[in-house]
Amino acid sequence: MPGVEETILSRTEELAGVKESARLGPDPAATERQHARGKLTAHERIGLLLDKGSFSEVEGLRRHRASGFGLERRKPYGDGVVTGWGTVHGRTVFVYAHDFRVFGGALGEAHAQKIHKIMDLAEAAGAPVVSLNDGAGARIQEGVTALAGYGGIFRRNTRASGVVPQISVMLGPCAGGAAYSPALTDFVFMVRETSQMFITGPDVVKAVTGEEISQDGLGGADVHSSVSGVSHFVYDDEEHCIEDVRYLLSLLPSNNRELAPVEHCTDPADRHTGALLDLVPAGPGQAYDIRRVVEEIVDNGEYFEVHPAWATNVVCALTRLDGHVVGVVANQPASMAGVLDIEASEKGARFVQFCDAFNIPLVTLVDVPGFLPGVDQEHNGIIRHGAKLLYAYCNATVPRISLVLRKAYGGAYIVMDSRSIGADLALAWPTNEIAVMGAEGAANVVFRREINAAGDPQAVREQRIAEYKEQLMHPYYAAERGLVDDVIDPRRTRSVLIRSLGMLRAKHADLPSRKHGNPPQ
Repeated sequence: MPGVEETILSRTEELAGVKESARLGPDPAATERQHARGKLTAHERIGLLLDKGSFSEVEGLRRHRASGFGLERRKPYGDGVVTGWGTVHGRTVFVYAHDFRVFGGALGEAHAQKIHKIMDLAEAAGAPVVSLNDGAGARIQEGVTALAGYGGIFRRNTRASGVVPQISVMLGPCAGGAAYSPALTDFVFMVRETSQMFITGPDVVKAVTGEEISQDGLGGADVHSSVSGVSHFVYDDEEHCIEDVRYLLSLLPSNNRELAPVEHCTDPADRHTGALLDLVPAGPGQAYDIRRVVEEIVDNGEYFEVHPAWATNVVCALTRLDGHVVGVVANQPASMAGVLDIEASEKGARFVQFCDAFNIPLVTLVDVPGFLPGVDQEHNGIIRHGAKLLYAYCNATVPRISLVLRKAYGGAYIVMDSRSIGADLALAWPTNEIAVMGAEGAANVVFRREINAAGDPQAVREQRIAEYKEQLMHPYYAAERGLVDDVIDPRRTRSVLIRSLGMLRAKHADLPSRKHGNPPQ
């Protein structure tokens, strides 16, 4: 029947035109303005994120039903957000991307419902969800329905937490309540100059406090990556940013019921790590870069550091050992001597919790002189914040291996995944010093009266320091008491870790029956 065929063909051609119009946006000049700002369009960003040709759009023809303030005359397809799914390295990933060309990417009722739909699908399918954020906040013309839309997003962020990986990529402004969705996700990426996040903008800050500050100065990428800790990663352009989102996804499982992907490893598992003998000074007070140690141990020297510019006295990284993904937490002697403070404790705790939620084993490299002393630390709650890291480790059921490289003093030793809080294996190098405090401080406390009364206080102090080291800080003291499982040759570090993790791969541990714990806040 020729007539029917012509009708179907014409309708199909019409559909293609409608979808192309939605992709191009309601105003060609809007695309030019977006590019002039150094920003890509929503579809261009999705094209970079997903494997070529894999994107399937959902509700691409959705339109809002609002009226008033001229909205009834402006009903573009898509309603300012592109949603759907595709693949990254062949695995399913869900995505939504604000289209700044449409209502400035502002969120209205239909816009929010599209995001709710894709988040629900991600949870049901057990796959990561990536948000490409470039929006002006709530759509003011739609009033409270827009705010309710954000509430639905926040609820889904929370419900999916620890179930599927959630990644927020900030590619434009994110102000007011909209900033809370990224804060609820696992990782936040930002791009310099084009992305900002704040609860109240510069104008409000000036009106309330009198302070004058730019958008970047208040909530730019560098501020959030090094000062506030809101952003985990920062980049100079969108292309490199999205490229690293793909890399991060390659290190993560699709959901909390799976293990992270295993890669074929060309780096020998039994490779000796002799360079460590030169990288780490024997003297406990000498600085070195712990990242060089990580490079020497892991597969092909490759790792992906989380929060590299914030709380730099602790290093957190995702990497691989013999092709299997592991999370590394390490004190950084090159920054503040590697002490634990408020920010380092929070950074480490969040990373440990993430790894535990997604079945990623933990390797902890310990070289810590203690917690940072000071009035500010105490008044700002170092007890409470330090307990976050302690709680995270104690609550973690994934394979856990700790390795003491040099010093491990006081409460910081306990907190850094010591045997007493549940590490499956506690290892140490022959340079380890595990004690309540350093020998100098201990001698000054224990022998204070004797030293002060001596004719030569310095000589007595040095004698007592040497005695304390010999009796309580020799490298086998903890091993003799079963608090260290083995003292290993540093040159065998990689092979010992790989063999140990292989043994623990089938580990299963149950927590007590409870709704949830009440971690320190």
